[in-house]
Order: sequence, then C-alpha cells, then structure tokens
Amino acid sequence: MSLDLAPLIFELCVIIISAALLGTLFLYACQPIILAYIAAGLLLGPHGLNLVTSAENITQFGNLGVILLLFLIGLNLQPKKLLSLFHESAIITLGTSAFFFAVTLGFCLLIRLPLLDSAIIAAALMFSSTVIGLKLIPTTTLHHKRMGEVITSILLVQDILAISVIIFLNMESGEAMALSFLMMLGEFALMCVMAFLGVRFVILPLFRRFDVIQEYSFVTTLAWCFFWSELAHQVGLSYESGAFIAGLSIAVSQVSQAIAVHLKPLREFFLILFFFAIGARIDIQQANIYSLLGLAFGVILVGVKFWGFKVALQLAKEKPSMHQELSARLSQASEFSFLVAYAAMETGMLSNQAALFIQFATMATFILSTYWVVKRYPTPISTVKTLRQD
Repeated sequence: MSLDLAPLIFELCVIIISAALLGTLFLYACQPIILAYIAAGLLLGPHGLNLVTSAENITQFGNLGVILLLFLIGLNLQPKKLLSLFHESAIITLGTSAFFFAVTLGFCLLIRLPLLDSAIIAAALMFSSTVIGLKLIPTTTLHHKRMGEVITSILLVQDILAISVIIFLNMESGEAMALSFLMMLGEFALMCVMAFLGVRFVILPLFRRFDVIQEYSFVTTLAWCFFWSELAHQVGLSYESGAFIAGLSIAVSQVSQAIAVHLKPLREFFLILFFFAIGARIDIQQANIYSLLGLAFGVILVGVKFWGFKVALQLAKEKPSMHQELSARLSQASEFSFLVAYAAMETGMLSNQAALFIQFATMATFILSTYWVVKRYPTPISTVKTLRQD
C-alpha cells in the first residue's frame, strides 16, 4: 500500500513546496499569489518538468476546494435573502451572458472558425469564475455587504447556466435538453427541502447533544457537505450545487459562523491544488495561431465583461459605488470554460484548435482580471497593506 501511495504523496509534496517557493517569489515581486500556484502547475506539471505526471488526479483533489468554497458561501446566506437575490440577479445574469455570447460568437466568426466551434466557444466564455470571484473578495464584504450578496447570486445563477450548457452538449435533441433542465430544477428544489428537514431533525439535535466536543461538530459538518455533494452528483447536478445546498441548510443555525471559521484553512489547502491543476493542464507546446488569437481575445473579453456588467448594474439601479469594482471582479472567464470544452470534445463537437482558443483565452482573463482586482481593490491576498482585507 505504501508503494502505491508514494507517487501521490510525492506529487502533493512537490505541489505544496513549489507553491510556497513560487508564492514567496511572487509576493516579493508584489504579484498575486494565485498566479504563483498556476505558474507552479505550468512549470512542474506533465507539460513542464513532469514532476507531477497527471493533472487529472490533482484536479480531483482541487475540486474539493471548490466544493468547500461553495459550502462556506451557503453557510453565510439566509435562505429568504437568497431567494430575493436570485430574483434580482437573474435578469442581470441572463442579459450579460447573452451579450457576452454574442460578442464572442462574432469574434470567432470573424477569425473564420466554423459556426459550431464558434457557438461552443461563445457558450464556454460567457460565464465568470466562481472560484476567482469569491477567492478575491474579502470575507467581510462577501458575507455582510450588498456587493458580496450580488456577486454570490450572479455567480450561482451562472453556475446553473453552465451546468445546463454541459447537459445540452451531451443531449441528442433540444427536447431532451429541455426535459433534463426541468428535471434538474426539480431535483435541486427537492434536495433543498430534504436538506433543511435533515438539519432540523437530525443535524441540530446532534449538535446540541454533543456540543462540548468541537471535533464532532467539525467532522459531522464535513460529512454533511460531502454527502449532499455526492448525492447531487448522482442525480445529475454538480458537486458544488450539492455543497451549496448543504451549507445553506445549516445557515439557519447559530453554529454556522463557527463552522465557517474552522473550515477555512482546509478550503485554502485544496484551492492551492485547484489552481496548480489549471496550470498543469496548459500545454504550451501545442500553441498555434488560435492560441495567440485566444490570448488576444482574452484581453478583449476582460474589457467587454467589465463594460457589460457595469451597464447591467446601472440598469438594475445598484449603488454607483459598486459598479466599477463589482464589474472588475466578474471580468474573467470561468473554470466551467474548461469543462464545457472537455464535454464538447468528448462528443466530437469541438475541434482541437477551438479547444486551444478556449484554454488560452480563459487563462488570459484569469491573469489579467486577477492583477486588476489585486492591484486596485481590497482582497485577502493583496500585497498592498491598505488593500489587504480578510
């Protein structure tokens, strides 16, 4: 058994040590530490020095960080407030997504990509990153201020749309997709009801019975998170949506804030693996003209998304003080972009050159938007003392 585990332990050691070393160099150079994790993956992954031989294994571990991130978001949202936020943000999200889709589709057709490739690229790049958007916003803003509420609701609606796109790519007809989408909404609602009943009649009584043992609360909370994550996956939803439901169901209890504090270091560890895996997936040796066009469009897309969200927030009559900062925080593509590209390639709907375009465009938006936010707005990882807020 120890021999089987040795490669994985070695790779985890490589990842954490490289993240610390490159993180130190990036911080000395006043650069965002998230980019150090991506650079470590690019340097040491299967397309670099090959010390970490499989990006897939690390991606699986990294996804645990995303699951915990969505669980913690749910822990800090009251259900009634969430419903009102969804109602407000749905129009903003649908309108901006349609606009970004149209702009991306036009650009892809302009550079003479096939219509199907262009449509899939447009669908992949119309969303914003849940991980980067929520990772770079201070916890106090995320949980207690209007900006945190709005960005959370927009990103969650986008996640639902992204899951719908992936389902569509695996369907043979529009009717099947429509039926699957309705079933997905029904499953989501049913899971919410079941989770709230479970918390009321099972979890809270257990917490009250064994409240003096903090370790028990910690492991039971993790079990609740992963139970609903796996259940969501089994019924066709995403792991992240199940984790969010689990967190939201516990948010009604008084222990939710204490749980959130205890889980934060665990979340940070797995998010390091997540960003490392992003870098490890990039194969620079395959770069071609469409990779360069993807990089160029990534820069354009950041500006397009900033402008699109700014106009949408103005039309929604949100506070003027929020317009620029919130738009900048949502100006990147999404980690779902990679999943959409993968799903489309699995079904033979997407060409290799289009997949490279998505990959390089997404990375360009990650890098540029992260620099923008870290250098100008409060974040937990800012190298500027006046902007560092947790």
